[in-house]
Amino acid sequence: MGASLSTATPATAAPKRSFTASAAVYVNERTSLAGFVKELGRKAFPDHWSFLLGEVALFSFVVVFITGTFLTFFFQASMVEVHYDGSYVPLKGVEMSAAMASTLDISFDIRGGLFIRQMHHWAALLFVAAIGLHMLRIYFTGAFRKPREFNWLIGWVLFVLAMAEGFTGYSLPDDLLSGNGLRIIDGLIKGLPLIGTWTSFMLFGGEFPGTVIVGRLYSLHILLLPALVAIMIAIHLVLVVVHKHTQYAAPGKTQNNAVGPPILPAYAGKAGGFFFIVFGVLALIASFFTINPIWNYGPYDPSPVSAGTQPDWYIGFADGALRLVPPGWEFVLFDRTWSFNIIAPVAVIGIFLVLAIAYPFIEAWVKGDKREHHLADRPRNAPTRTAIGAAGVTFYAALWAAASSDIIATHFKLTMEGVIHAIQAILILGPFIAYFITKRIAIGLQKKDREIVLHGYESGRIVKLPGGEFIEVHQPLDEYDRWRLVSQESYEPLMLRPNAKGKITAGMRLRASLSRWFFEDRIAPVTKAELEQSKHDHH
Repeated sequence: MGASLSTATPATAAPKRSFTASAAVYVNERTSLAGFVKELGRKAFPDHWSFLLGEVALFSFVVVFITGTFLTFFFQASMVEVHYDGSYVPLKGVEMSAAMASTLDISFDIRGGLFIRQMHHWAALLFVAAIGLHMLRIYFTGAFRKPREFNWLIGWVLFVLAMAEGFTGYSLPDDLLSGNGLRIIDGLIKGLPLIGTWTSFMLFGGEFPGTVIVGRLYSLHILLLPALVAIMIAIHLVLVVVHKHTQYAAPGKTQNNAVGPPILPAYAGKAGGFFFIVFGVLALIASFFTINPIWNYGPYDPSPVSAGTQPDWYIGFADGALRLVPPGWEFVLFDRTWSFNIIAPVAVIGIFLVLAIAYPFIEAWVKGDKREHHLADRPRNAPTRTAIGAAGVTFYAALWAAASSDIIATHFKLTMEGVIHAIQAILILGPFIAYFITKRIAIGLQKKDREIVLHGYESGRIVKLPGGEFIEVHQPLDEYDRWRLVSQESYEPLMLRPNAKGKITAGMRLRASLSRWFFEDRIAPVTKAELEQSKHDHH
């Protein structure tokens, strides 16, 4: 009897688990991780190629993090003067900062150092570019609408943080190119009224260049900014899981019905492979294309300035804005010099960023739209929004091109003044031209879609009617293509009505005017009656 109580029979004995299975059960009992993984794994991911842009940004950040971790072990963030004694002979014995000397050591004396350093730089450029393209995809498809407005804000914060992260890293080697870039920033800060001089003094620890700026930029580059970027990415991904992805309209896809492969295991496997593709492409670029060869520039010296120096592409718009300001935009008032050649570009860039960040709320207010949206728009079906985006891109491109005005002038044998005046004209007139052309194209494409839905597409078959007339038979669209062309939302300008107090305020008039401008040239979607008549005619 005692033996039977102390010994389990084979029928009731617990199956023996492996160590891995036991560990998994132990963790799951205390964290409920299996339920989270199961729920996450069922999330669908759209299969359209444009959704990969966000993944490129994420994977580029992972590469930046991995390569940056390697570089932190060898870089010395110090401006202490040393005499270079490394293996690069042309600079042997030259006095430079410890930051410059350690960067040269990474490039020439650390095994694989130059490869990692260049891969880090290329990945940083791709990170900013992918974020920018991802934001454009979100804008032109209307994926920023309710309930995803905060994800739009997070995207813009990420874009600004990525530019700041890139600039702080670009400035760390203390070479001639990065020193001149910091000198421009110092001049920009000092040009701000009232606070400029004190801000520069605090940032550089005294008169430019000071002795602490590299250490401070290094702290920002490896601690504060990466932490903020990681937090923003985490919040963004959580909101993506909560709200699900937007998707393009098609049969079977509705506002609340996500269609696409689940994250586990199909999408996770694809994403893992795509990460290694991004990693491999960056490795190839870093192997074959030199970037930021600081040994050609030498250590920073305030006296020389290299001809044709260019910042990294993502900072070009700020440099270009400074170059495009006409001369003489400064005056003395209250015993102070007010440099509008600096104040004006800073104000214009600030207004541009604020309008871009606030755009989802502005559009929702103009439309009076409080609904949730989970289907992505085709850009042609929102012609005004698409035209505004094209105008904004043109404005940014003009600022960006101005940063290379000297290169354009020398390569094409033009005068510097002529290039600047041409880009100034593009900056002012270009957005209006881009707006008009883009809107006309979008409306034309809408008309074409409407024609195809109602009358079909050309089949190439010619038939003769009983009366002797020859016509071309039009082939009706299949259900999938017809759905894609007719599934669009219809908006109308808001009517101007008195409020509860019987008054019409200036804000109401402004909203009504903007609503008319937004929808005045709309093309009415195909109605159900027109579609049924079209099917009957084809039959």
